[in-house]
Amino acid sequence: MAKDSYAHYLRPAPGPDEAPLVVALHGTGGDEHQFANLADSLFPAATVLSPRGDVSEHGALRFFRRTGEGVYDMADLAARTDKMTGFLSAWKTELRPRKLLAFGYSNGANILASVAFQRPDLFDAIALLHPLIPFEPVANPALAGLPVLITAGRRDPICPAPLTTRLQSWFEAQGSATRTLWHDGGHELRPTEIEALARFGQDHLT
Repeated sequence: MAKDSYAHYLRPAPGPDEAPLVVALHGTGGDEHQFANLADSLFPAATVLSPRGDVSEHGALRFFRRTGEGVYDMADLAARTDKMTGFLSAWKTELRPRKLLAFGYSNGANILASVAFQRPDLFDAIALLHPLIPFEPVANPALAGLPVLITAGRRDPICPAPLTTRLQSWFEAQGSATRTLWHDGGHELRPTEIEALARFGQDHLT
């Protein structure tokens, strides 16, 4: 079944049915536990779901293939986007959450963005932590109104600032409610980003 198409971490909500659902997507070299504790602590009233990437890059887990740094295998990205869309859709149908927020870091942000480009209806809000989208997505008016948080480092060698700015502008052109948080470092996650994610969740899960 689609909801079992990825190995995953699942922490049921402590409260009643139709609790909010938080989906956490790890970066290259992570797994389903990379952000499990973080999501558990930031969103204690939510169900937390975190899939494990099923593409190995020299032993490092990812959600889709690439042929070089910042060079994506676009056919594989399309196929893996469909797979992730099916996985998230199946869990949304199973759990019937009152709200769904998804966040991803690096490669996790990229697969999340790719799903959202096509199926924004799956989400009530998305947070993209250090995304890299080196292509122009197809315009989608259904993104209008979707809350989007983007966080980035001004000196990130993996996700260059101009591409982050371009992605921000693209979401804004679709009418998304876009927030962007910058720090002066590189690809690392900083406390200000975690704080922004927590605030974003408070705004869009209640």
